[in-house]
Amino acid sequence: MENFRERIKDKKRIVVKIGSSSIIHEETGHLNFERMEHLVRILTDIHNSGKDVVLVSSGAVGVGMKALGLTRKPRSLTMKQACAAVGQGRLIAVYQKLFSEYNQGTAQILLTKNTMLDEIRRLNAKNTFENLFDLNIIPIVNENDTVSTEELEFGDNDTLSAVIAAIVRADLLVLLSDIDGLYTDDPAKHADAELIPVIEVIDDKIESMGKGSNSAVGTGGMVTKIAAANIVTDAGADMIITNAGDLNNLSRIMHGEEVGTLFLAHKRTNFRLLEYLEEKPYFTRR
Repeated sequence: MENFRERIKDKKRIVVKIGSSSIIHEETGHLNFERMEHLVRILTDIHNSGKDVVLVSSGAVGVGMKALGLTRKPRSLTMKQACAAVGQGRLIAVYQKLFSEYNQGTAQILLTKNTMLDEIRRLNAKNTFENLFDLNIIPIVNENDTVSTEELEFGDNDTLSAVIAAIVRADLLVLLSDIDGLYTDDPAKHADAELIPVIEVIDDKIESMGKGSNSAVGTGGMVTKIAAANIVTDAGADMIITNAGDLNNLSRIMHGEEVGTLFLAHKRTNFRLLEYLEEKPYFTRR
């Protein structure tokens, strides 16, 4: 049997997504500096090994909520935008400070779905990423929630990270989640649920395993991760879901260890990113 995990060692361009619940203390709403520092150290080490790295990080709205004294996620679009406007600057400042401790340059990139829908803007975004890679910079990406509208937003950073992976022609997308991977059933409710180590084809059975988000600060769930896997694997990259509770999982993945759930690439010859972006709310392309 082919060792799919061993192939991970040879990946050259990696996109890593981390969610709000993984970098924010749920009890207090404050940033988890220890976890962020650990993430930054691992990403810098991966980059130092000769690989291109992109970080897609949630958290701007959550940081803004805390700064504005809010205890619940805002329902209105304008309040969400206000939280993002306050929180994004604070979040990127922390990342820049942490990366600078390891002499690693970073760049902030804020995107909207509207940017990706336009061919010229999409090409400009791709060129920006390529130039940053040439300059040994790690791009830090988030959705530009301050200007996104409900009709033209990605809605979650699982989808955004998949789109980024497709645009930059990444070899691997790693979704750092609050669960070990995709299970046969909800492990919180069913003790006999089993982790699925490898998924070669995303069929109806796999689609049906999607669950919604239970996080107080996050927006995604397993359903958005499977949707992201549809984009990434069709674009020709592998995708792994693993638990952010132990960020060493990221290092283990890059060393070829069996961690999380691996979705195998199977590039579609007629892959067109627009087909996925134009479908709502979550998409299947088979």
